[in-house]
Amino acid sequence: MVAHIKTIAFHGVEAVPVDVQVHLAPGQNAFNVVGLPDKSVAESRERVRAALSAVGLGLPYDRITINLSPADLPKEGSHYDLPIALGLIVAMDGLSQEAADPYIVMGELGLDGACIGVPGALPAAMGAAGRNLGFICPASCGSEAAWSGLNEGGGIVAASNLLEIVNHLRGTQLLPPPQVAVVPKDDTLPDLADIRGQPQARLALEVAAAGGHNLLMSGPPGAGKSMLAERLAGILPPLTAEERLEVSQIESLASAQGGVRLAGRRPFRAPHHSASPAALVGGGRRARPGEISRAHCGVLFLDELPEFDRRTLDALRQPIETGRVEIARAHAAVTYAARFQLVAAMNPCRCGHADDPDQACHLLPRCRTDYLNRLSGPLLDRFDIRIPVPPVALDTMLHGTAGEASAPVAERVALARERQAARQNVLNARLDGDALRTHAWPDEAGQALIDRIVAAQKVSARGFNRILRVARTLADLAGRARPDESDIATAIRWRSLTTATPQRA
Repeated sequence: MVAHIKTIAFHGVEAVPVDVQVHLAPGQNAFNVVGLPDKSVAESRERVRAALSAVGLGLPYDRITINLSPADLPKEGSHYDLPIALGLIVAMDGLSQEAADPYIVMGELGLDGACIGVPGALPAAMGAAGRNLGFICPASCGSEAAWSGLNEGGGIVAASNLLEIVNHLRGTQLLPPPQVAVVPKDDTLPDLADIRGQPQARLALEVAAAGGHNLLMSGPPGAGKSMLAERLAGILPPLTAEERLEVSQIESLASAQGGVRLAGRRPFRAPHHSASPAALVGGGRRARPGEISRAHCGVLFLDELPEFDRRTLDALRQPIETGRVEIARAHAAVTYAARFQLVAAMNPCRCGHADDPDQACHLLPRCRTDYLNRLSGPLLDRFDIRIPVPPVALDTMLHGTAGEASAPVAERVALARERQAARQNVLNARLDGDALRTHAWPDEAGQALIDRIVAAQKVSARGFNRILRVARTLADLAGRARPDESDIATAIRWRSLTTATPQRA
């Protein structure tokens, strides 16, 4: 007899069906797993053997063969433990095949028979729902899997140990359906009211949030670049229902042991400048999602931008344009969503004080040139907004009035995004082609200014499009039907300034 248990393998966020075939045959005692298993799958033999022993079941003195079909698909991860164990129980007549047929099964087993959480429960449960099947998983993954909608029909079985699953399938124990869990609302996000001064940076941050624009801030240490970036999350609108599922699926695959909660707000990822290309873009042996995919529908903040490896930064250029990243490896080629808003901060030079004659080092101008040469021109061209962030005078910090709070700014951002959705159904940062000309073309005075810039040939074609997009967002925030000359002028100025000068009291 050959027992069959349904499980999955991951190809990006897609759950690919896998048939776990268990065969017992008389002969020399052996336990083999075939079907391109990796090390973690091959080691499941010992975990499964110990887990079955813990619940009072011993393996027969037979030749045991486990085939993971399709055999030419690489199998990775510890989530094959539970389907292999259930397949052995079915093959030993401890459970009927009909009881296991309606379910997709995944989970790791402890040596004591406990079910341990694994990554990918949400996309696996959504794959089960798409095939009209139930889903069996560890208890720690139950609340995550419940967001697939299977919970409404009682199709999710989430258990803390192997014996509970067997008893549930036999009908001698009824496991309650898991409850959904959401990340609690975070009311402690940093507020823009903490920012004193910096009127241009505050406006640029609001425009970036309203239109989804990439933003680069340049200024000396202590000017407030990181403070501004950290407050961007507090003025972004909440995720839509579709975006929450997309973000949560990626986070589920990237987690260590699953059990993630459905995303409650837009992600804000801030990797260290020592991050490798695989950590930032994605990849590695299992082609896992990187930081840019974990920032999908949210913000990727790169502080000390020139300190990142240049090859790592240049790998961002294509995902910025396409909204996805394609990872090709010898054994895997997967695509992850990566539609993120890039916000970066940098100093004007290595010492950070190139614009202050009193503090600048003696290596100028070479210090500034060498530092900026770490960034490629095509990468810099992908920032819609490039602004200086000058240091704030001490008197302003001590006695100046608090800035506008995040709440009213968030309301304006939400209203501007509603205008974009009603007009073109995409954010201004993603306007292109005929849609860009139709919706973002300025009035007569603004067009005259655009013509002078084009005649001077001081902007690339990509830069020209980005100027129109930023101007369109400025007009949306002001409630204007078309960008005017002031919108175009501001957008042009934000493309040309990359250094900071001290702010006087």
